[in-house]
Formats: sequence, structure tokens, C-alpha cells
Amino acid sequence: MSGTVKKLTDVAFKASKNIDWDGMAKLLVSDEARKEFATLRRTFDEVNSALQTKFSQEPEPVDWEYYRKGIGSRLVDMYKEAYESPFVPPHGIEIPKYVDTVTPQYKPKFDSLLVELKEAEKKSLKESEHLQKEIADVQELKKKLSTMTANEYFEKHPELKKKFDDEIRNDYWGY
Repeated sequence: MSGTVKKLTDVAFKASKNIDWDGMAKLLVSDEARKEFATLRRTFDEVNSALQTKFSQEPEPVDWEYYRKGIGSRLVDMYKEAYESPFVPPHGIEIPKYVDTVTPQYKPKFDSLLVELKEAEKKSLKESEHLQKEIADVQELKKKLSTMTANEYFEKHPELKKKFDDEIRNDYWGY
């Protein structure tokens, strides 16, 4: 195995140790988000495990004699020389540099998803704030309900007072 690949898998493994999965999971508010997060974590673990097992093993050495018998020594010697030489042209095999053509295609999509995520987060926090206020109001109402008068209730809910006044004024008694 090349030293670069080994270093890469080591870095990926160490980076995965620094991810605070539990901390991130605590920030999620919806069941759907928790489900997606669990899928992300499981997929990350599977990929990381595959990287660790696949690239932690040394490749088997090439049996040059086996190939000499079947192909011929001249061609095998050329391949052996290229295989064992440093990867610098003209002595060895030139490995072309990787040109990333995928990231530019998906970067705008990813950025737009990040914007949507931020907006959804703000909306979720506002909704959470609103629900917390509603819970506090209901708990307060629950405490006061046994001693509250109708006028006190209608002060907090003027829309209901208007509705009842309209029904009484229109002689509508609910049947």
C-alpha cells in the first residue's frame, strides 16, 4: 500500500474520532431530522469502516515468475521495471493528476441547501420559541382555571368573547 493512501485513511479515521455525534444529535428537533441524522451517521461509519479494512492491508506481492511462464519474460520484465521504478517519467508510469469535475457541479447545490438549512433552522427556533410560550400559557391557565371567572378568561381571549357575543346577539344557541 502506498504511504499516501495509508496517511489518508489514518487522517480520515482520526477525523471521525473528533466528530461529536451526540452533541449534534441533541440539536435536532424533529423526528425526520433525527432519522436523517441516524442514516448519515450509519453511512459515515460504514464508509469509514470500509476505508479502514480495505486500505489497512498490504497488497500481495506480484508473482512475476507466474506471468513470465504465461506471457513471456521480455514483456513481464518491462512491466516489472515500470512497477518497481519511482513514479517519475520517463523511467516509470506517469499517473495523471486528479482533476475534480464533480465538486463544481454540486457546490452550488450544496450552498443552496445550506441556505435552506439556515432558514429552516431559524424557522424551527421561532416555532420552538412560540410553542414554549404556548406551553407556559397553558400551564398558567391550568393553575388558574379553578378560580378564574368568565370575564378573566375573556380578557385573555377576546376573540372568544366576540364569538359568544355574536352568537347571543344573533340568537344562535348551538342547536
